[in-house]
Amino acid sequence: MHDVSEAFSTALHLITSLDADLLEIVGLSLRVSLTAVLLAALVGLPLGAAVAALRFPGKRAAAVALNALMGLPPVVVGLIVYLMLSRSGPLGVLGLLFTPAAMVIAQAVLLTPLVAALARQTVEDLLVDYDDTLRVFGAGALHTVGTLLAEARFSLATTVLAAFGRAAAEVGAVMIVGGNIEHVTRVMTTAIALETSKGNLPLALGLGVILMALSLAVNATVTTLRHAADRARG
Repeated sequence: MHDVSEAFSTALHLITSLDADLLEIVGLSLRVSLTAVLLAALVGLPLGAAVAALRFPGKRAAAVALNALMGLPPVVVGLIVYLMLSRSGPLGVLGLLFTPAAMVIAQAVLLTPLVAALARQTVEDLLVDYDDTLRVFGAGALHTVGTLLAEARFSLATTVLAAFGRAAAEVGAVMIVGGNIEHVTRVMTTAIALETSKGNLPLALGLGVILMALSLAVNATVTTLRHAADRARG
């Protein structure tokens, strides 16, 4: 019990003293996760809105596919990206394997179906109120998708935040394509796993505290945005 309390005390000291190793790991985690979420949002939000709002052959199959891909196992995504980026893979010439860029790609691939599926559901619900109006004004495909995305901005912001929460807590895919290399590709989740196995509990606990605080902040923001969306609809 004494060892655990001492580890917690040391962990808090690492946080309050802004330990260089800890800040490096947290900084890389945020850069990788935020970049991946941005890419996923740029692709997933318009894709989900288009599947919900537009009429085209295979629409139902596309919606089913998005929902199915939303549950992709991270290790499978990591394996696929690893094979694509390996020396014998089609993108091996880029030399991205075991770099932060590879981690961004893996997380973006993992998050895009999640963002798209949630955006599709949000826009589909919104379309019940806006479909007739858009038809009366003869809105084209791009105008329809853009209008619905703008009207659902609060709800879609919660989708993006949920994606960030998943990205920040993800370990399987980034471990496979990043390799958990010190000072290069070590992020919070992989560092926690490694430092715990090494018995370095203070650093693992310090990173765990920061990860938990980040998760709480994301959830609090999501709740606030949901209330804002409810007030806007009311």
